[in-house]
Amino acid sequence: MSPKYIAKSTAVAARRLGEEMIIMSASDSTLFSLNEVATAIWLAADGNTSLSQIVQDRICREFDVEPELAYLEAVEFVEQLARHGILVVCDQPIIPARVTGSTSS
Repeated sequence: MSPKYIAKSTAVAARRLGEEMIIMSASDSTLFSLNEVATAIWLAADGNTSLSQIVQDRICREFDVEPELAYLEAVEFVEQLARHGILVVCDQPIIPARVTGSTSS
């Protein structure tokens, strides 16, 4: 399994409301309301930290969840947001110029 790196697309509007995020895709106007776990992933999506590291350092430490299950659910969540151009997913660290809404796995 190759590592996955994630970064926020620049083609979104996002607002934090308490412990949750509301995000809208500029490409298709899809609106997402992220729960606390999804918000933690979103906030950690810097393009340089692998998804497995985010799950290990943030999700498993902050929430009571098994690492394997947390990672599988994180991958599903990230892929859903990537399909809407909200997150960029790559198998190597993402440099800022590449954060345009496209994906490559």
